[in-house]
Amino acid sequence: MNMMSEAAVEKALDQKMNDSSYKMIGKDVSVYYGEKRALFDVNLNVRENTVTALIGPSGCGKSTFLRCLNRMNDTIENCRVTGRITLDADDIYDQNIDVVELRARVGMVFQKPNPFPKSIYENISYGPRIHGLARNKADMDQIVEASLQRAGLWTEVKDRLHESGTGLSGGQQQRLCIARAVAVSPEVILMDEPCSALDPIATAKVEELIHELRANYTIVIVTHSMQQAARVSQRTAMFHLGQLVEENDTDKMFTNPDDQRTQDYIMGRFG
Repeated sequence: MNMMSEAAVEKALDQKMNDSSYKMIGKDVSVYYGEKRALFDVNLNVRENTVTALIGPSGCGKSTFLRCLNRMNDTIENCRVTGRITLDADDIYDQNIDVVELRARVGMVFQKPNPFPKSIYENISYGPRIHGLARNKADMDQIVEASLQRAGLWTEVKDRLHESGTGLSGGQQQRLCIARAVAVSPEVILMDEPCSALDPIATAKVEELIHELRANYTIVIVTHSMQQAARVSQRTAMFHLGQLVEENDTDKMFTNPDDQRTQDYIMGRFG
């Protein structure tokens, strides 16, 4: 009976691997830092044009899983990832995958705004230039303007394009980093606590931007703020001690979760 149950689960997972409504699919994903295991057989699928929030207490594995989605863990010594993650059915850990190209398709915005110590224009144009996305300066000008428009920053910086990006406010710097990610035409945008260093007004602007970007991009966001997860996401996944506890529609997760640990975390009983 057990074997049949496992086979049924395996079949269901394989069917999901080919489901076109999922942009990225993680199957049995585990992560090891040397001998220490940080993630335990996580099965999590990311729906296209949807904001998926990863929640859970500090050290639960949510950022570790996020970094698996564009192979940022490759940069960490002694880190090993097992299982399978696909992007449009392509295994992103296949040895023939170009990691630079992958990170253009799956962009990342970090917790702390990290603009390059260059002009606003050069911050945006850097990615398109190395990926050969612009044929001439007119093309590049168009990419820069469109990216800043999408990040809701164009009207604030259009007369300052050749000033340093580090001279912007914290909230503007974070939107500049989002514009920089958008400039290479990604399909997925990963956000690792993108508002944790921002004030409430800047946070509101970034949340509004996330809502607008969902029309064109698939977004996965790690957040410690339950209110933020409830505001910006359509799906929520709860992590605890390296395991995926549950994943469901955000409304259901916050009103009627299936697992008591999710209920306890949302109610502030631990974390």
